[in-house]
Amino acid sequence: MLALLGLTLSRAFRAVVPDPFVIAVVLTVATAAAALAVGDFPAMADPDRPATLANKAVFLLDAWRGPDGIWKFLAFSMQMCLVLITGHALAESPAIRGVLTRAASIPNSTATAAGLVAVVATLTGIVNWGLALIVGAIMAREVGRSLARRGIPAHYPLIVASGYTGLMVWHGGLSGSAPLSMTTAVGAARVLPAQVVAGMDGSGVPLTQTILSPLNLVVTGGLLVIIPAVMALSAPRKAEDIRPIQPPRAGVAGEADATPLLDDPIDPGLAATPAERLERSPLVAWLVAALIFAALWRFAGTGSVFSAGLDEINAAMFAVGLAVHRSVRSYLSAAEAGIRGCTGIVLQFPLYAGIMAMAVSSGLVSMLARAMADAMGGRSIPVMTYWSAGLVNLFIPSGGGQWGVQGPIALETAARADIPVGVMVMAVAYGDQTTNMLQPFWALPLLAITGARARDIVAYTCLPMVFGIAWISLVLGVMT
Repeated sequence: MLALLGLTLSRAFRAVVPDPFVIAVVLTVATAAAALAVGDFPAMADPDRPATLANKAVFLLDAWRGPDGIWKFLAFSMQMCLVLITGHALAESPAIRGVLTRAASIPNSTATAAGLVAVVATLTGIVNWGLALIVGAIMAREVGRSLARRGIPAHYPLIVASGYTGLMVWHGGLSGSAPLSMTTAVGAARVLPAQVVAGMDGSGVPLTQTILSPLNLVVTGGLLVIIPAVMALSAPRKAEDIRPIQPPRAGVAGEADATPLLDDPIDPGLAATPAERLERSPLVAWLVAALIFAALWRFAGTGSVFSAGLDEINAAMFAVGLAVHRSVRSYLSAAEAGIRGCTGIVLQFPLYAGIMAMAVSSGLVSMLARAMADAMGGRSIPVMTYWSAGLVNLFIPSGGGQWGVQGPIALETAARADIPVGVMVMAVAYGDQTTNMLQPFWALPLLAITGARARDIVAYTCLPMVFGIAWISLVLGVMT
């Protein structure tokens, strides 16, 4: 049943889903049109500037091009490029490639491959979303290579989709931006109504009420079972239905005709010049790695390891990569191959930042969230908040950005209805993570590493999303 549904959706999506860049352009136009049609433009409350259609259009254009518009994600884009580059370089090291090759040799069919990749991706997603993004992609690629080498027919789109599922559990994990931002009084004060903050005795919302709450343990525990099961059961049964998209071979992200890298020996004695000796010497690579490890040790000693963000993950991946490559030349060769996959990130992130700016500045997001809140009643509030958060995530794919916009509305509603703050925090978090399966924004590094296209995987990422919506809605309805 699931296999047939997956194939049907796959055929439909391959026919209608364009390149992710085109999707970003379409979303930009759709957001602008919706904002002009129904947005209330609260920031235009200026008697000298009437809210005519022309003025709204100019205001929207200014928001799109401004500092909080298309250029807002420049630093974030660099972080995401480093996620891709450092992860790719680490995976291409001889030591890590050997580990991945052995793990990738375990599956003997599309079903077992999809299930294994989903297990790895979701478990890693509990630890850190940035790590899950790169580990899931690399695992999917290596499993695809292994099955191809062994002559086992495999449906590569499903395997790649399984590698993306870590983004469906991340916000209930240790790197969830909404629950982590609420652990301090300062963070809570940004989104909670003043009367609620006054009664919190200068403390935030502890993790025992969010990530470590019984609600989240049930929701996330269920997803860890449901997602791999759905992906495994979605495997095509008939040989003619299998689409063995060739994964990129070792060495180059997104290129199937590359030759393996890293065959250059690391014997300093072979170098003809002092410069080449330095390039090949393990001492240089290990020195840089040691400095980074020392900095990470300081971070762990002065803060919480559970608050590690993209910067810390990238630093760790960089240091480990240098250490296992054992030479600067070897590492740079692998990193240069990974850089080729950054095109989509560099070109599309500005468009998504612009979408976010238009949706927020026009009041579109606030109107949507408030409309959902007004339609809620009693015990349905957490469930409706979850659904509205899933919809908002399509316009604001950044978890932290979405929390900044929707968090105050959700928590004000919770305060009026006397609903625990932790429940509403997690309801927004669950909505954000669920519709990541429809959002190509986060899939760009995965697509670059695996060589797949968005239209190849979106049908299969929809399946766990549907089951996830049913499961999370059920648990929120019963436990809240």
